[in-house]
Amino acid sequence: MIEGLHVDINEEVDLLSHVPMFAKLDKNKLRLLAFTSEALCYRDKEIIFHQSESPDGAYVVMSGEVEVVSNTSAGEVVNAVRGKNALIGEMAVITNQPRSATIRAKGPVQMLKISSDLFLKLLTENPDVALDVMRQLSRKIAEAQHQYEVLQVQLLQ
Repeated sequence: MIEGLHVDINEEVDLLSHVPMFAKLDKNKLRLLAFTSEALCYRDKEIIFHQSESPDGAYVVMSGEVEVVSNTSAGEVVNAVRGKNALIGEMAVITNQPRSATIRAKGPVQMLKISSDLFLKLLTENPDVALDVMRQLSRKIAEAQHQYEVLQVQLLQ
């Protein structure tokens, strides 16, 4: 992780207002989110968090891309690549279960880390944010189902 990232609070509020998940929040809530969250930068191939770790927060990709990596008996598998505005790590926070995958930077990445408590509070107090998170989770489930079906066809050939 690259230390010493200093982002002006107003600049961070502006960036957050362009993230679809937060777009309907008023400026005061965005300012509170910016103030209580942590802006982080990662270099290429750096690990954001490891599979099986306890959740400490959810992350929003502010710029760059991350790889969703699973460790299997056959080795490492890249399941997906997520880019700007993607929500990462929310499933573990919501279920209070260990991380289901490792997240690794694919090139330089700027992330916003939202603590677990703050993320859950955002969901319970803001229906628009909760709906967006449900939509993102639904898309991830649909992608996983599609990958599963493709693998099944490949195995049967």
